[in-house]
Amino acid sequence: MTKKNKLMIWSIAFVLAIVFALPSGPVDAAKRRYVSIAAGWVTGAYFPMAGAISRIAWKHLKDDGIKVTAESSGASVANAKLIGAGDTDFAILQNDIASYAHYGKKGMFDKPIKDLLGVCTLFPEHVQLIARKDSNIKSVADLKGKKVAIGPVGSGTTENAKQILEAWGLKTDDLAKAEQLTASQSADYIKDGRLDAAFFTVAVGAAVIMDTALIVDTDIVPIEGPNVDKLIAKYPFYAKQVVAGGTYKGNDNDIPTVSVMAMLSARADLEADIVYKILSAMYSDLAQLKKAHAKFQDISMEKGLIGMGIPLHPGAEKYFKEKGILK
Repeated sequence: MTKKNKLMIWSIAFVLAIVFALPSGPVDAAKRRYVSIAAGWVTGAYFPMAGAISRIAWKHLKDDGIKVTAESSGASVANAKLIGAGDTDFAILQNDIASYAHYGKKGMFDKPIKDLLGVCTLFPEHVQLIARKDSNIKSVADLKGKKVAIGPVGSGTTENAKQILEAWGLKTDDLAKAEQLTASQSADYIKDGRLDAAFFTVAVGAAVIMDTALIVDTDIVPIEGPNVDKLIAKYPFYAKQVVAGGTYKGNDNDIPTVSVMAMLSARADLEADIVYKILSAMYSDLAQLKKAHAKFQDISMEKGLIGMGIPLHPGAEKYFKEKGILK
């Protein structure tokens, strides 16, 4: 070996020794972990929820290298399929759709998505049936022969609408028109008279409904009576709820309805430590979470498993067992 080659080898070795001797940053690059949340449309409550989780992770978990990104996506069915395809780490979706996905539902999830596991339930999503006042729709039965939006393709809203119609002995064919529209499209169609009514499965106080009620006279159609009991008997993930009076313009009295639960899910192969730390950060900083939307005020660790109809992710199971919520 020539003297020149020896000198080069010693130079390289010296540089490497300095590099490895230098202190690493707060998080080793190998430990840095970026995770995504499929968060639905920006007009709903899922997106601000995902945004709040992202901010909480940045505030509390940056030294652990965990960064959460909220991503606009489709509705509940689409979010479940993103989990199944491995295209997202977390997803927010309805608890009924999560159950259909995990266990399989013919026509919606012909192949069960066993990789979809529960993290926590978040808040009730009320089924809100909004009708133009001049349509004279006073009950679900009055939807027969009317133009109604039943939610976008691949949404939990569509399933809720079909199940509620079924409980009243109706099908979508009994409507004059069953439109598959997004929430914002449904609102626009009601405003300009192209629709008589629309189903929205969303947190009470949703901006899309508030804005509609400000522009056109609307009624919140009650979903009540013996047919609700029939609905819950067949689909036990529903619960009786009310839309509080004063929530929307012209909505002076409490209106009975039903709800499902919004929930956070995760891929089965996502590291348990990440799920555990995100849950811990969420529940340790509820003040940050509750700033994001009026509907988030009642979120708590103690209510985190209400309506959970699928198996828990190991990271979530560890967390809730440590807190005594899960026995």
